[in-house]
Amino acid sequence: MFGIGKIKNWGAKKLLEKQLKDAPKEQRELVMMMYEKNPALLEKISKEIQAEQKKGKSQTQAAMSVLPKYQKELQALMGGSAPGRGMGGGARGFNADGSIRR
Repeated sequence: MFGIGKIKNWGAKKLLEKQLKDAPKEQRELVMMMYEKNPALLEKISKEIQAEQKKGKSQTQAAMSVLPKYQKELQALMGGSAPGRGMGGGARGFNADGSIRR
């Protein structure tokens, strides 16, 4: 029988899948893999982005202010598929909208 935690996790996973429906397949798979490894981290990041949006920032601006704080944790979750070091210049990392730079 399902416990409350499993139902909550399943619901959060389905919501995430719905939000990622327009993202490229590789990116969807990467985010879902990261969610399965550490759902608490992605939920924490999501809440911080939402808090920044409530302050009047766009989603892109909010992501840009929150994601750099978690870059090391996100890269650790991605393992061998990490987009590279650094966030600026010519280095690969995260785009302004929070997507992974290829």
